[in-house]
Amino acid sequence: MSETDPSQYVRQREKGARDVSYPELPEPLAVPVYDNHCHLEIQDGDDALSLDEQLDRAVAVGIAGVVQAGGDIDSSRWSAWAAASHPRVLAAVAIHPNEAPLYAAAGRLGEAVEAIDELAAQPRVRAIGETGLDFFRTGADGIPAQHESFEAHIALAKKHGIAMQIHDRDAHDAVLETLARVGAPERTVFHCFSGGADMARIARERGYYLSFAGNVTFKNAQNLRDALAVTPLERILVETDAPFLTPVPYRGRPNAPYLVPVTVRFMAAELGLDVDELSAQLAANTLAAYGSFG
Repeated sequence: MSETDPSQYVRQREKGARDVSYPELPEPLAVPVYDNHCHLEIQDGDDALSLDEQLDRAVAVGIAGVVQAGGDIDSSRWSAWAAASHPRVLAAVAIHPNEAPLYAAAGRLGEAVEAIDELAAQPRVRAIGETGLDFFRTGADGIPAQHESFEAHIALAKKHGIAMQIHDRDAHDAVLETLARVGAPERTVFHCFSGGADMARIARERGYYLSFAGNVTFKNAQNLRDALAVTPLERILVETDAPFLTPVPYRGRPNAPYLVPVTVRFMAAELGLDVDELSAQLAANTLAAYGSFG
């Protein structure tokens, strides 16, 4: 990718044997909400959608904007470009915890963090993310680099006064310990929250936001529904993590911001709330975490 033209960056998701047709558009939400975490640089499906097509479909069903998240230098530059180019996009930039050991092995982790620092100064970059710890894919040898990167990103969020989006996979205790030890940014978001009710209660006590993705609808995800039930309404966010984690009944097919209404309606039913009431709260929470899209 050319550093002077990040708009040309694109990634392809492996299609495998799954159904790669995009689902139909759901019934629009009457009260608009935001997708607070997606990866629109990753093309998926049998007919890949452009950024403009993704945003147009989203707005057609009541999604007012998206937070586009990076995971390495190139995708973070693309995220910053997308936000600067589109009024319906804000950006999060970071080195993903699974990428941190790769940069460290190449002797480039410091350089990568510096690149994120530069991007974070842009006005429409409103979060450091996704950063955190992932003990599922990275072996013991890579954990020190993950910790180094995570703590550096925490410092960047504080330096720039913006939110932080955490990736936490099989590392709940270590993530919570790190945040307690070094001090969490004022606005800390657990992207695609994967813990249970006990962890959600800790997050509640500390004032963290919990963001729920399409996997809250999965049959085997009772822990997420239990967590949702104990999370204060003013700390709940919704996301797609597109093109991943497509909600039931479209699980396995390409995900996109326009499918947020499926998850919102499921969450409202779980919480016993009117869909419009939950939507208004989700929108207010997103703006409180990241600021205005205007």
